[in-house]
Amino acid sequence: MNTKLQLAVGSLIIGAVVLALKTLAWWLTGSVALLSDALESTVNLGTAFAALVAVQVAAIPADSQHPFGHHKAEYFSAVLEGVMICVAALFILNEAWEGLQAPTVLEAPLEGLAVNGFATALNGLWAFVLVRRGRALKSPALVADGKHLWTDVVTSAGVAVGVLLALMTGWWLLDPLMAMLVAANILWSGWRVMSSSLSGLLDESVPENELVRIREVIAENADGAVEAHDLRTRHAGSATFVEFHLVVPGEMTVFDAHEICDRVEQAMHDAVPESRVTIHVEPEHKSKHQGIVVLD
Repeated sequence: MNTKLQLAVGSLIIGAVVLALKTLAWWLTGSVALLSDALESTVNLGTAFAALVAVQVAAIPADSQHPFGHHKAEYFSAVLEGVMICVAALFILNEAWEGLQAPTVLEAPLEGLAVNGFATALNGLWAFVLVRRGRALKSPALVADGKHLWTDVVTSAGVAVGVLLALMTGWWLLDPLMAMLVAANILWSGWRVMSSSLSGLLDESVPENELVRIREVIAENADGAVEAHDLRTRHAGSATFVEFHLVVPGEMTVFDAHEICDRVEQAMHDAVPESRVTIHVEPEHKSKHQGIVVLD
């Protein structure tokens, strides 16, 4: 089992434990805010399962039907997560509205908060692991899952503050009001997850700092060529696709041109792990006198 798959399975296990703890906290107190927190955890469990499936599909090698691989499966998972987050927020808003109509006194609030606090700490630790390892592995599904869990941590802390204030002041209306704030925050989180994933589905270029590094690799390792132009890049899950035209002297042999391409590809693989490089070789009269100047 590879690292991505291990993390995805870990998310399922942690999600199930946290959901059970938060459901217990709601059962102990009857708090609408704690119920909203538990509802969000059902989304965590669902998105963890979606991430597990996406990671497995993305790991399938390229085939005749999918010559560029299955990397984008992770983006579909992240979009699904965003949709599920927004649906959970609507359920929470409904529960909060009913709570506003008939505020109730909470039962065993301190016990419930203690259980919820333990669940929140567990979520926070796992969110840190997912985001850190997901970025290192270039996994959009794991990073999206980790960011959503961190949002859950923040909202759980807000819920705890709201319940404590209601307990200290006797203003039980604060409980459903806090649930509404949680729902609003979850909606914002869902939108961010979806928008970042859609950019991957639309073949957005790599970040500027990575683009600068790619240009440097080409310029420093294409000795013998004249220039490189029409550079295009995109991310697809953990893979980075790099395409460009390489201009060489007209009298250069195919063998020598191929040697240059091999050298650039190897340097690119070293600098940008899991890169997929496509180079179109052109004779010197195709020069555009712009783009990347090759360093001698």
